[in-house]
Amino acid sequence: MSTPTVVLVHGAFADSSSWTDVVRRLQAEDVPVVAVANPLRGLEPDARYVASVANGVEGPVVLVGHSYGGALITRAARDVAGARALVYVAAFQPDTGESALELANRFPGAKLGPDTLDVLVHEGAPELSIKPGDFREVFAADLPESATSVLAATQRPVAEAALAGGLDGEPAWRSLPSWALVANQDNAIPAASQEFMAERAGSTTTRVDASHAVAVSRPEVVAELVLAAVRATG
Repeated sequence: MSTPTVVLVHGAFADSSSWTDVVRRLQAEDVPVVAVANPLRGLEPDARYVASVANGVEGPVVLVGHSYGGALITRAARDVAGARALVYVAAFQPDTGESALELANRFPGAKLGPDTLDVLVHEGAPELSIKPGDFREVFAADLPESATSVLAATQRPVAEAALAGGLDGEPAWRSLPSWALVANQDNAIPAASQEFMAERAGSTTTRVDASHAVAVSRPEVVAELVLAAVRATG
C-alpha cells in the first residue's frame, strides 16, 4: 500500500510557509507533502481549490488543516476521491451550517474580534487582518517578538465572507477518520471550542500547551500527529 500524500492547508492571516518545519519533519520520514496556497476568499471557492489540488495527487491523501483550513478540508474532502483521513491542527471542524466565526465565539476566551482586527474594503468586500500590535497575543504568544513581528507584517488578509460562511452539506468528518490537535493556549480559537469540535467529530485528540501558531512553535508535535494519521491509513 502506498504512503498517503499529506496535503497541508493553512488558515487565515498566514500562508503555506507556516508549515515549513512540519514539512521538513514529514519529508525526513519519506512522506510526500503538498502545501496548498489557500486563496482565503470564501469557504466554497477555497474548498473547491483545495479539492482540485488534492485531486491532482496520485494515490491516497491525508488532508491537514490549520484554523480556517480545517473548515476547508471538512468541505473539500467530500470531493477528493483519494481522501483517507483528516487532521485538524488548532482548527475548525464545522458541522452543517456552522461558520468559523460562530465556532470561534461559541466559548469564551477568543481575543480575535473588533478590537484586534483591521478591516480593509477590497472590491467592495471587507477583508480582515490582525492589528500588528495585537498579533503576538492573539496568534502566536509562545513565539518570540522578533518572529511575530515578521509574521504580523507578512500575514495574508482573509475575506470576512470566508469566516462567516456556513458549511454546505455534510461534514467530511462524518465519513472519514480524523485526528485533532488542541492548542491549550490558543487565543484565536479557544481550547474549549477545539475540544467541543473534536469530541463531536470523534477525533483522536492530542493536547499541547501552545498558541494558535502551533505549527510554527511546536512543529514536532504537529508532525507526529500527522504521521499517526498517515500510518493508520497508509
